[in-house]
Amino acid sequence: MKADANDLIRSATQTLIDHVDELTALDQAIGDGDHGLNMRRGALAIQGKLAELAGQPLNDALRTMGMTCMSTIGGSSGPVFGTLLVTLGKELPAPPTAAGLASALDAAIQALTRLGKAQVGQKTLLDVLDPVQRLLAEGGDHLTERVRTCAFAAAEATAALEAIKGRASFLGDRALGHVDPGSRSTALIIGAICESLDAPASARPSSLSA
Repeated sequence: MKADANDLIRSATQTLIDHVDELTALDQAIGDGDHGLNMRRGALAIQGKLAELAGQPLNDALRTMGMTCMSTIGGSSGPVFGTLLVTLGKELPAPPTAAGLASALDAAIQALTRLGKAQVGQKTLLDVLDPVQRLLAEGGDHLTERVRTCAFAAAEATAALEAIKGRASFLGDRALGHVDPGSRSTALIIGAICESLDAPASARPSSLSA
């Protein structure tokens, strides 16, 4: 039995809250040090709207969450994750399918590329979204498990990439060896969603009340 959208929202937001210290430490190494707190702020704001989101179709809920990210998450992460969610809400077909998600994610990657003038390989969350998108487009068996593994591996691989965008770019070679915080956040979100999709019904939260 598959999880519904409400389960996915709670899982994705809670993982950011639970990993705030890790994300903060990652950003302290190569950024402003506020990524963890900013992502937790956005996650808590979304959790504060759980009752509202529960009454919305998935596409509308994604757009609502995106606008919430834009208004509550500080720094560049607000526009970035907000654009990601708003674009997914606009492009995702109903009912959602792996192929439909791949297409919507491709549109989101293009929107983020325009927003930040960033490309794959420049130590950003695009380095997680791109391989995940390609895997979804390929489809196949055990897809959620493979997507989860791919997302975490791709985030870890950013440690070997040179930072071209953002504050980390000022560090030059000193940014090497450090995982990109935005990529790690993205992997945590994707991983939580995949785990929720694969979890038995008895292991999922029974309510989305705040």
